[in-house]
Amino acid sequence: MTLYLKYRPQKLEELDSETVRESLKRIVVSGKPPHAFLFAGPKGTGKTSAARIIAKILNCERLASSKKTDSSIEPCGKCDQCLSISQDSNLDVIEMDAASHRGIDDVRALRDAVKLAPAKARNKVYIIDEVHMLTTEAANALLKTLEEPPSHVYFILATTNPEKLIETIRSRVTLISFKKATRDEIVRSLRRVVKGEKIKIEEDTLGLIAKAAAGSFRDAVKTLEQLLSEKRNLSPEVVGEFLFQRKAFEADSFLALLAKKETKKALQELDAAVTSGVLVSNILMAMLERLRGGLLALSGIGEEKIEGFERKEIISLIKLFGKAGKDIASSPIEELPLEVAIVEWCEGTIGRLQSVRLNLNSPLAPGETNSVHSRSRAHDTLDSREQDLARTKSSASRRQTDASSRNLKEVSEEVWRKILATVKPINTSIEALLRAARPVSYDGNTLTLGVFYKFHKERLEDFHHRRILEEVVGRIMGSTIKVICILTSPPAKIETTSKEIPKEEVVLTEGGDEDIIKVAKEIFGN
Repeated sequence: MTLYLKYRPQKLEELDSETVRESLKRIVVSGKPPHAFLFAGPKGTGKTSAARIIAKILNCERLASSKKTDSSIEPCGKCDQCLSISQDSNLDVIEMDAASHRGIDDVRALRDAVKLAPAKARNKVYIIDEVHMLTTEAANALLKTLEEPPSHVYFILATTNPEKLIETIRSRVTLISFKKATRDEIVRSLRRVVKGEKIKIEEDTLGLIAKAAAGSFRDAVKTLEQLLSEKRNLSPEVVGEFLFQRKAFEADSFLALLAKKETKKALQELDAAVTSGVLVSNILMAMLERLRGGLLALSGIGEEKIEGFERKEIISLIKLFGKAGKDIASSPIEELPLEVAIVEWCEGTIGRLQSVRLNLNSPLAPGETNSVHSRSRAHDTLDSREQDLARTKSSASRRQTDASSRNLKEVSEEVWRKILATVKPINTSIEALLRAARPVSYDGNTLTLGVFYKFHKERLEDFHHRRILEEVVGRIMGSTIKVICILTSPPAKIETTSKEIPKEEVVLTEGGDEDIIKVAKEIFGN
């Protein structure tokens, strides 16, 4: 017999979910139990175990004549009825799986059976598991019986998806909600097993198993049973590595690499974890749990702060890894979506945009464009008051410097040069692509760019590229701007005088060949 079945709760007091335990105690003490229960909650939270305990209480021979009080509501566990229910041999306690008995004919047979008197027990108890699997016709056929059952019949419906039950059934039952078990509740359950099996194990190890069980009592006991069957060392270090939570992958050290934008080391850390046998889904879950803890800590809930990240950065990472989690199922290489997310954060649009966003609010002095990242790091060291003051000052400066460019009816050559100069430190590829484009029109909300080549147009219309470009243009123009690209013919080369072409035009093409070569390498490889 598996440990979970061997140490399954036999009394209300042994139920590890505190809310369920107290709710059922109050119902039993009242002496008027409802004829239809609905036990709803996630898998492995004790729904079937609680249903059997209720069946024992309804049929226990010792309780038949005794008055229900807090001290005498538990089944004796020794009479014929209690023993037969524990051994699954009681003729009057019928367990049904609605997944395999879901049709209207099955419910009609049940309706005929409930009219018959119990064989030996005082009451008939029907435990219908996964009741949401009943067809609509079968569920409707069950309604009348649930509403007006014979006095000797009780129904206990169990489901993991109560929302899939028709409303008319939910309105006729007494709902008992089984929530995901807390860490302390799972540890309580594990202690009962450890005591019964006389196992020596540390509290930290039980805590690790409880954390890995994700709110399921059954999964926690199964994990402990696997550790025992494989004769593993039960030290926290060994168990932590087995559960892929500690030694094999450390979320905090990995986040520290992301905070420093160290792409190579972060990818190597991921590869080492996957190579050592850590599931990509476990890595993703560990990251999201840690980021969630950091986000809640910034909101004053908990103390799991993450060094090196602000609130917006944590939210961006959660969204990025959340998207990676959705893409894993359809990816031919399981870890590829996570690797893409790492590169996007460290080197791509999201990481760079996040690191320079505050700096875009303040005017850059000549020669200052290459120090954007250092200024961003310096800004991160400010405390909250200094940050508020810095934002106020930068906002005032921006209003002064950009006052002349707000609500422009067209994008002048000077504004266009400013757009190119501002986007270059964020993404040199976009700046190089923009040199093959010119503003065509601007109506205050939409900037239309004429792009000379189809390839350049497609690259600029890429989601990440367009997002950065719209962010930069919006900052400079002083409002939210949408950028649209259209194909146009390259301008003809016309001989002009030096007066017609400002000397600053040279700045736009300075180092142009190197930048274009760099873009080509990024797109086509070396």
